[in-house]
Amino acid sequence: MAIAALQRGIHVMSEVPAAVSVEEARELVLTVKAGSAQYMMAENYCYMRSNVLVKAIARAGLFGEMYFAEGEYLHELKELNEITRWRRKWQTGINGNTYPTHSLGPVLQWMNQRVVSVMCVGTGHHYRDPRGDDYEQEDSTTTLCRTDRGGLIELRLDMLSNRPHNMTYYSLQGTTGCYEAPRGLGDQPKIWLQDRCEGLEWMPLEDLAEEFLPEEWLRPSEEQLQAGHGGGDYLEVQDFVRAILDGTPPPIGIHEAMDMTLPGLVSQQSIAQGSVWLEVPDSREW
Repeated sequence: MAIAALQRGIHVMSEVPAAVSVEEARELVLTVKAGSAQYMMAENYCYMRSNVLVKAIARAGLFGEMYFAEGEYLHELKELNEITRWRRKWQTGINGNTYPTHSLGPVLQWMNQRVVSVMCVGTGHHYRDPRGDDYEQEDSTTTLCRTDRGGLIELRLDMLSNRPHNMTYYSLQGTTGCYEAPRGLGDQPKIWLQDRCEGLEWMPLEDLAEEFLPEEWLRPSEEQLQAGHGGGDYLEVQDFVRAILDGTPPPIGIHEAMDMTLPGLVSQQSIAQGSVWLEVPDSREW
């Protein structure tokens, strides 16, 4: 649908991931390059308040050299597989990390690195769908991602295990700071920065909001707060409209979309080949 619209000069903001195969991803990239319409991927987790705050702190250099991160998407959706049947085909109907961008997108923005190779391994199968068929996807998969600067990112995807949701867990480790998202039961986003903390003690991430958050998050409008994902969807659409009106590149343009999408697609190839390490193509070279 995105390719068909772009070929007709229609601007596209696409949901995630950007494509469901490497071949489709390549066709999308070439279509964007050949046309004049704007393309933006709607990775709304990059617009969530805490993720925006961590990005601002990272851009200020307070984490030092960033070399490790985690992203987890744990969302039991066996019932949703039946209600929204595309999930049964494109998410749990394929093995590997079929939904990587929520976990990987914010982390890549923090680290400012690109994934160059991945390896994916799974836990096997413990659940069946209502027809008695095994899900093609293993219940919980872990994808290790090596970046172009030697960093390591660990992604976990679990859409099938019987468990409470935990859809937005992240961590980030640098030479002079680290961050961990909450795990639930009263936990809160917490951060340690060598230049801001006494000893090795956590501080609440929110303590740095006034200093580092952009104005639209410090004093959001009522209209923004009514939008999804805590108000992030409002800012996401604003960026898309701004790109159309001004002709400026959107924050998550075609290559950023590929950086977030391709590691997941290659993870599917990795697990199918016995969890081998495979290179991730760079869409900028297509």
